[in-house]
Amino acid sequence: MAFWQSQNSLKCGHRGMKVETSSPRHGGERVAEVLKAHGVKYLFTLVGGHISPILVACEKIGIRVVDTRHEATAVFAADSVARLSGSIGVAAVTAGPGLTNTVTAIKNAQVAETPVLLIGGAAATLLQGRGALQDIDQLSLFKTLCKFCSTVRTVRDIVPVLRKAIAIAQSGTPGPVFVEFPLDVLYPYYLVQREVIPKNAPKGLVGKAINWYLQNHLNNLFSGAWDTRDVSPLSVDFPMATDAEVQSCMEMVSRSKRPIILVGSQATLPPTPVNKLRSALESLAIPCFLGGMARGMLGRDSPIHIRQNRKDALKKADLVILAGTVCDFRMSYGRVLTKHSKIIAVNRDKSQLLKNSDIFWKPTLAVKGDAGSFLIQLAEGLKGYQAPSDWTQSLKEEDVKKEKANSEKSEEKLEKNLNPLKVLHHVEHLLEEDSIIVTDGGDFVSTAAYILRPRGPLQWLDPGAFGTLGVGGGFALGAKLCRPESQVWIIYGDGSLGYSIAEFDTFKRHKVPVIALVGNDAGWSQISREQVPLLGSNVACDLAYTDYHTVAEGYGGKGFLLTTENEEKMDDIIRSAQEECRNGTPTLLNILIGKSNFREGSISV
Repeated sequence: MAFWQSQNSLKCGHRGMKVETSSPRHGGERVAEVLKAHGVKYLFTLVGGHISPILVACEKIGIRVVDTRHEATAVFAADSVARLSGSIGVAAVTAGPGLTNTVTAIKNAQVAETPVLLIGGAAATLLQGRGALQDIDQLSLFKTLCKFCSTVRTVRDIVPVLRKAIAIAQSGTPGPVFVEFPLDVLYPYYLVQREVIPKNAPKGLVGKAINWYLQNHLNNLFSGAWDTRDVSPLSVDFPMATDAEVQSCMEMVSRSKRPIILVGSQATLPPTPVNKLRSALESLAIPCFLGGMARGMLGRDSPIHIRQNRKDALKKADLVILAGTVCDFRMSYGRVLTKHSKIIAVNRDKSQLLKNSDIFWKPTLAVKGDAGSFLIQLAEGLKGYQAPSDWTQSLKEEDVKKEKANSEKSEEKLEKNLNPLKVLHHVEHLLEEDSIIVTDGGDFVSTAAYILRPRGPLQWLDPGAFGTLGVGGGFALGAKLCRPESQVWIIYGDGSLGYSIAEFDTFKRHKVPVIALVGNDAGWSQISREQVPLLGSNVACDLAYTDYHTVAEGYGGKGFLLTTENEEKMDDIIRSAQEECRNGTPTLLNILIGKSNFREGSISV
């Protein structure tokens, strides 16, 4: 070491760039500078030595570092922040198993079209492929899941690679990106030197050659590392409809007697402000079905929001606008669309825009562009237009009938435990206006989707088309940080709760009070319902009536148990949970529910 300390503090490296050997700075500082310049407020992580410099540097410049109990939760939280903030969500995890633990969450972000930056640690550049700790080919893992994957090979590359990655994540059809940081581009020169350069240099010509190679490698890593660089965001590109496409749609709408708009999650993406989109939809007064992140777009009781009987409505419609809605399994692959209807499809992604159009349906007009902006342009071009009121009223009347039938079902007594419909109706009545609803489950969540009504835009979070279980803890964490004034509810099935109940520890440590409502029917009921009649066995579908409220208290939260024995106090117990949450304590309501006659699909189409 004394030999290196005796050398000049400035050396020449790559293309004559300076190598500041005495600088205490490290690559983590460069990462933090870029994130700060891009408006990043939160970095979600599960700590690991590979990424420590990034975490320390982010904390130092005011980016809040939030550590979770599982890497997937960190990515889900970043996903949630991206959806609610309209900017990039960021998670950083350590190498090897830290990254492999994020694969499901990253795939979910890809399918949900969420811009997430995943930062991963990696073995030092010289040791990759040589059996270093947690060294695997990480880029190959993520190249089919991410829009952009890259490894940073020198400190000077940190800024341009990150700027490019973030811009790509947000451009076109948004999605996740992955940037890998080997250890030696994140730690300071003196520490990397100590690991790279042998203490006792080998003798002879071969030894000198090795030493020369290692020193040149070290110099290349750090040459130009601290030169001034532009860290500001690059421009983000959004595909837009042409004037001719908008005009063509205007003509079809103006001639239509029975139009319908199906609004999907993609319509909520930037650059369109959701409140402006809401105003556009209200101006058109065309009956709307809202799906995914678009739930709540029109508030709780909009006269143009139709919640039930979608299949019947589509049969009667003469014009259907698919605004970010995809003809996948949720639309029966397009089979719910009829040949007599004109169909206008708008989507940023061509493959999603035309999915299954070669088999079950055919668009009259296919627009590759941003759905939210398209609807606003349509409303501006049709000022004074409103859809025929008799058509809207007829759909609303059928809606009310179905809602009434559902309400009557909530009063049915079950053989065992509480009626889930009744519980959810009580929660719906007590929800605050700014509540955000996070859904994570199967049977119970499917029921909740038809009972709970988000009060406004971006107040509903579900995993999206991938149907991932385990999103609850991370989504709620990100949502509460973005909207600290809002009450955040996680609607859990007892099966899905197992994935993230440990995040009650995270909620407590980071002072993030949320409310978890657990529909506990001691089983994977959505699977059992089909498995038993089809295959004659309930194998692997049984769970137990576990005391999840006690588990939450073990992590520092507050737990409540609601059963038939205290059913009369249901509202009081729910209000007590809300009050605990207001006072800063994460809260879990363990609801013992029975098997109701309410089935997914029975009221959805």
